[in-house]
Amino acid sequence: MIFLNWGLLIFAGMGAHSMGSELFDVKPGAQPVSRQILREKRSSGLDLEVGGDLAGLPAGSLRYIAREDLQALPQVTYTVTDDPNFGGALQVRGVELEVLAREFAGSGEKALIVAVCGDLYRAHYPQSYVQAHRPVLVTEIDGKGPASWPKSKEGSGSLMGPYLISHPRFTPSFKVLGNEEEAQIPWGVVRLEFRNEEAIFGEIAPRAVHAAEAEAGYRIARQNCLRCHGPASYGRLKGQITWSGIAFFADSSPRGFAAYVRNPRSVAPYAQMPGNPGYDDATVEALTAYFRTFLVKGKP
Repeated sequence: MIFLNWGLLIFAGMGAHSMGSELFDVKPGAQPVSRQILREKRSSGLDLEVGGDLAGLPAGSLRYIAREDLQALPQVTYTVTDDPNFGGALQVRGVELEVLAREFAGSGEKALIVAVCGDLYRAHYPQSYVQAHRPVLVTEIDGKGPASWPKSKEGSGSLMGPYLISHPRFTPSFKVLGNEEEAQIPWGVVRLEFRNEEAIFGEIAPRAVHAAEAEAGYRIARQNCLRCHGPASYGRLKGQITWSGIAFFADSSPRGFAAYVRNPRSVAPYAQMPGNPGYDDATVEALTAYFRTFLVKGKP
């Protein structure tokens, strides 16, 4: 049955959380640190991997930043009051992603920052998002390191380290159909990649001639589906189905696709993707129209 077969393959994470917080300790104006803190070899399980387009290094290079070197960078501190990752007010301290891009990205603050988690979940931070929401790579919670952080509230009880990403505060800056912009707040972050925004998003832009409906679907898919899926060129991702595979599913079985997006386990009992029951008909139709643009030149 096509619903079940495709359902078992899709493992996307479309949910995100927003948080409210109070910024009370910011130290701007610090001088850039030397890129010599980028190490060729890992020194600890708490090292942050950095890769992609690194300043002064060949494209695709992988380096490591030790925890103590991260903590030597300019820090911000604030109190989280309503983050569902935590379930209560906590003090959070860390380094703004903008600072990390300025110090280490080949294109500086213009870089698209991709946070990669241990399970291959990804969060994408274009320059517009960074400027609007000031995301922070968290190094301490209530003055403690990752070993003492609260555990995941998603049912697995997993540790949320070695790093997670938060915001001083998050207020949606746009709305697509009935869907507001969602906060990108992954935990279990192990790597930051600095990429070319035009190249990454250009590969998933709607193909050929498309209507406004497909454009809306693109904007929704870019902030949701891209967290676990992507073109085959992206390499190994959390979701086991590529962008073209999703396109085939949406085109060949629109009802099955709609049911899966809203409630994956209604189609495939063992699906791992969280549902999106709040997606109305217009949203699902926009996603379907968007993915169908990838089939203009033939079935994958």
